[in-house]
Amino acid sequence: PTTKLAQASKFNNPDNPCKVMVATDAIGMGLNLSIRRVIFYSLIKPSLNEKGEREMDVISVSAALQIAGRAGRFNTHFEKGFVTTYRQDDLPILKNLLAQSPEPITKAGLHPTADQIELYAYHLPSSTLSNLMDIFVSLSTVDDSLYFMCNMEDFKFLADMIQHVPLALRPRYVFCCAPINRKMPFVCTMFLKFARQFSKNEAITFDWLCLNIGWPLASPKTIIDLVHLESVFDVLDLYLWFSYRFPDLFCQALLVKDIQAELDAIIQEGVMIITRLLRNSETRPTSEDDMNAVQRKQQYFREPKQGSKVGRGRLTEQLLAQGLLTPSMLDELRKEWTDKKKSSARDKYSDNEIRSRNNSGFRQTSGGSPEDEEGDDDETWKRGRKRDMDQFNQSPSGSGLLGRRKRKPPK
Repeated sequence: PTTKLAQASKFNNPDNPCKVMVATDAIGMGLNLSIRRVIFYSLIKPSLNEKGEREMDVISVSAALQIAGRAGRFNTHFEKGFVTTYRQDDLPILKNLLAQSPEPITKAGLHPTADQIELYAYHLPSSTLSNLMDIFVSLSTVDDSLYFMCNMEDFKFLADMIQHVPLALRPRYVFCCAPINRKMPFVCTMFLKFARQFSKNEAITFDWLCLNIGWPLASPKTIIDLVHLESVFDVLDLYLWFSYRFPDLFCQALLVKDIQAELDAIIQEGVMIITRLLRNSETRPTSEDDMNAVQRKQQYFREPKQGSKVGRGRLTEQLLAQGLLTPSMLDELRKEWTDKKKSSARDKYSDNEIRSRNNSGFRQTSGGSPEDEEGDDDETWKRGRKRDMDQFNQSPSGSGLLGRRKRKPPK
């Protein structure tokens, strides 16, 4: 929050060279900004429907009015504001949205309470919390003209995450209501650690928290470092959220607020040098996996010699560069491929030879040898004789027929 306020202060200061602000649709709420022009980069926003499915739809009239209303503010440098779109095709859509009145709110969202879930758990003691929520939603009858069921996906995600942790139903319900972005792995990991510590009835102390988040933290050197600091900030926020609900175990909120203020300053420092962080992120590995890949590349990968006869495809080069394929592994693959081709050629030759013998029109007599072959009739003998003569004429000095048996004319 402090970082956001600092950025807003820079933008509002007429003497500051910062004249452009890039923001999400959240700019329509909470901040007082002196804005002359608002430019909508897009009018499409993803949303979740009642089934929890993601949909892409045009922003609502109320959202468009709220964001566009930030342009121009009474008693500021820009009392008259302007609104436009980044793409020309979106401009008629925006005009249509701004010409409408906000949609009236006709429905209210409903969410199962802890008391209701406890009643279901009494009759279904072996069901998990996630299953209880599904059963409640499926059995509930709602007046669709006035109410709708809130989306339960985040709640069930957290319920499944801590299902193996031994917690009473009501604390488990409270934990699952925690404001967590499930796309942030570090926050989810700390949430699980909080639940385990809570299940042991052990206080989540300041020292325990510092040990698990790695405090004190250094200034960010890459964008990934900055994102991690934001995750740690969210973990501290989560601790404070729990401290209001379980003050006996989350008992050192004041100390957590102090380090949260320090962390906010570190994040603000990182935002000030964000251009440098972007440059560093492009030139150095940003994770342990990337570092391992670089090390493997340095250890195994050799640049191909100029003019080398052995060509390598783009996929081979990429695998070698990432360290997923070594030169020795490549040689083994080539050897296996060569052996496979030779084996296939031998099989094909054998099949052709058998097919040629079957089509030659000769058969072996019972108990005899190939030298005892006799033609079935005059026509077969003539065709075989003609083929032998053709091969003799094509071979140098007739050497191709040395050692060939003579064909016996039919009796």
